[in-house]
Amino acid sequence: MGTPYRYGGNTPEGGFDCSGLIGYVYRSRAGVAPPRTVAQLNGFGAPVDGDDLRTGDLVVFGGARPTHAGIYVGQGRFVHAPSTGGEVRLDRLNGPYWSRQTVAFRRP
Repeated sequence: MGTPYRYGGNTPEGGFDCSGLIGYVYRSRAGVAPPRTVAQLNGFGAPVDGDDLRTGDLVVFGGARPTHAGIYVGQGRFVHAPSTGGEVRLDRLNGPYWSRQTVAFRRP
């Protein structure tokens, strides 16, 4: 939390973009190396229904042309690296912005 966004970033010291954060967390916590791009993450693992989410599931925004991703952490929240000028943070799936976005869920 609080690590600055950096396009192409994949370390706490250098900053994270959304897929870099996912890769770092999955490698360090689960020993899994997910794909590096959001488009590839959209096909990683199996699809999951929004009513069956578990901590660690991927949250992928943008529909057929994915634009952003994060990690579900429970209670309707996900952690992500939002955009230039932002920091890694928690947001709610039902928040005013994210609830209007097309979203898919994946379980690696």
